[in-house]
Amino acid sequence: MSSVRQISESMTAQLLMIEDDERLAKMVGDYLRQSGFGFSHVGDGAAGLSAVQKNSPNLVILDLMLPDMDGLQVCQKIRALSGAHAQTPVLMLTAKGDPMDRVVGLELGADDYLPKPFEPRELLARIRAILRRKTEAVSDHPSRMQFGSLEIDRDARAISVKGQMCELTSYQFDLLVAMAERAGRVLSRDQIMEAVRGREIEAFDRSIDVHMGRIRVAIEDDPKLPQRILTVRGVGYVFAKQQP
Repeated sequence: MSSVRQISESMTAQLLMIEDDERLAKMVGDYLRQSGFGFSHVGDGAAGLSAVQKNSPNLVILDLMLPDMDGLQVCQKIRALSGAHAQTPVLMLTAKGDPMDRVVGLELGADDYLPKPFEPRELLARIRAILRRKTEAVSDHPSRMQFGSLEIDRDARAISVKGQMCELTSYQFDLLVAMAERAGRVLSRDQIMEAVRGREIEAFDRSIDVHMGRIRVAIEDDPKLPQRILTVRGVGYVFAKQQP
């Protein structure tokens, strides 16, 4: 993406940080404002949930450790909100990069994670990557894709199976679209990550497995016996062309 587009994108994006460390929040806020983003901060989970519903931020930066509830609970509650609020992208800050914190956070609906301590430039890069995935133009592709009873609406960023809406995070939607665009092709985890987010940000293979599991829960009749997203042992995944 060009620097012009990055600037244009960031100028309109409103970020909310839910973090009880005032000094860290000020440092992050100053840096992100200098990068052209709108930025607001609250210090606990309850205030964060209220701000998400009232202000509809474009992205939430969520600390795992909060005074009134942990970040995992907050993430889960965001995903349980009504309407577009439930799809608000969440970047979770995890302590010391604990892999289990990352996995559980992704399972509960976080779009990305960043272990503390972190470099502000990496935080900025991850924010831009999430926002790019959410807003990137899809004019070269059909707005709707149909696979049996599964329908993907790019413009509305909505998924339905047999007419029933499916709840996915912004990142999970993009993963599903990337797989659907390559229906019938076996993709490694690296290829899937590259298709969705590029190589500029490190990811770990287990995160793809977690997200695929969540997508299966949303779109498969029986997630334990998937017919839409199939595992190819030792390689990765394939999105089935023929679906129920």
